Amino acid sequence: MTPSIRILHVIPSLAPRDGGPTRACIELCRELVRNGASVAIYTTNADGDGELDAPLAVPVRVEGVEVRYFPVRWPRNYRYSPELARALRASIPAVDIVHIHSLYSFTTQIAARYCRLYGVPYLLRTHGTLDPYLRRRHRLRKWCYERLFDARNLNRAAAIHFTTDEELRLCSGPRLTAPAAVVPLGVELADYAGDSTDAFYARWPRLRGRRIVLFLGRINFKKGLDLVADAFIRTAAERGDAHLVIAGPDNDGYRAAIARRLAAGGAIDRTTFTGMLEGAEKLAALRAASVFVLASYTENFGLAVVEAMAARVPLVISDRVNICREVAAAGAGIVVPCDASRVAGAIEQVLEDPVRAREMGARGRRLVAAKYTWDSVARQMLAVYAEILTAHDRKPREAQDHPPRKTAASAKFVQASPGAAIGRSL
Repeated sequence: MTPSIRILHVIPSLAPRDGGPTRACIELCRELVRNGASVAIYTTNADGDGELDAPLAVPVRVEGVEVRYFPVRWPRNYRYSPELARALRASIPAVDIVHIHSLYSFTTQIAARYCRLYGVPYLLRTHGTLDPYLRRRHRLRKWCYERLFDARNLNRAAAIHFTTDEELRLCSGPRLTAPAAVVPLGVELADYAGDSTDAFYARWPRLRGRRIVLFLGRINFKKGLDLVADAFIRTAAERGDAHLVIAGPDNDGYRAAIARRLAAGGAIDRTTFTGMLEGAEKLAALRAASVFVLASYTENFGLAVVEAMAARVPLVISDRVNICREVAAAGAGIVVPCDASRVAGAIEQVLEDPVRAREMGARGRRLVAAKYTWDSVARQMLAVYAEILTAHDRKPREAQDHPPRKTAASAKFVQASPGAAIGRSL
């Protein structure tokens, strides 16, 4: 029998409203299980200001992965949960490696602390929080927290997980010495096959025949929706067939601000807010789209961008979306600065040239197949785990009948020099 690696993921929340981080964690873990690993996720039941309807402290299966939810307590924004802490203290000594998600959170602090206490190596995924744009928000609070906790959590990690080279390059904040593992996120490419738009038009029949400009993601300050709104106001004035679809959950009431902006520009009647779309409705919306737009001020990866490419949708994205270089090199879309007039011009270019738009969509699909499938990502991640365990002279603790598929050590594993900001390669 071949030993199977035992992996514990710790994340502040798995609420669907959190978008990409939730889906990426679940889908990565699902693929790790398919590769023979033993995987569990520990999290809280936080769901924005509310709580998820999930059984507490008992294992449930989410896409084949064992998940345990623990009650969130005050202060809720910190994702404080003493029950989670007790469970981590009991469970961490029995696993081989821990993958911790996000910074500035109780779940990160307590998981990293117990990993160090019991000598279990851990990775820490920053979720873009070390980007200069985000670090400027609540700067003093973050500086204090880093000095007290997260600088130590980061520098004592076996690796810091970045999802793009650009995220690593932009990393700022505490001076870091831990190695950096660059492993992207992915999609299940087969899920994006087909061309049916029925589920979308069944719900919004008045949009049939319109040229859909699609935003898919959280309605959040960092997503550049103010730029998208201003750009679409210009597009709507030029094209009577264009319609903006904003699909995603509202964060902090930001939807109202965007609606007011569109109303002031005379484009609110040409805009549909769908709320969060999942499953068949989301896929149908992607298939119905003439162009996907994401003008984020910061975006550490952009899973929705990969979804759009998988569905063959041409892109207009900002140069702050960290896979913009890959998109531009593949010819899968148009990359522009965070400027409303440039976003508008790019949208109009795509809408005016259907042949070029189809070519962009086809190139995007090929890029996803080459770099951003979960099968490929999971094998890269397992290679990183294996390298960490070798460096720590640890072996998987338990055996099972089916070994993991052979992994190719294709993930970038970068060592930062002592005392330097992370980002230098070996």
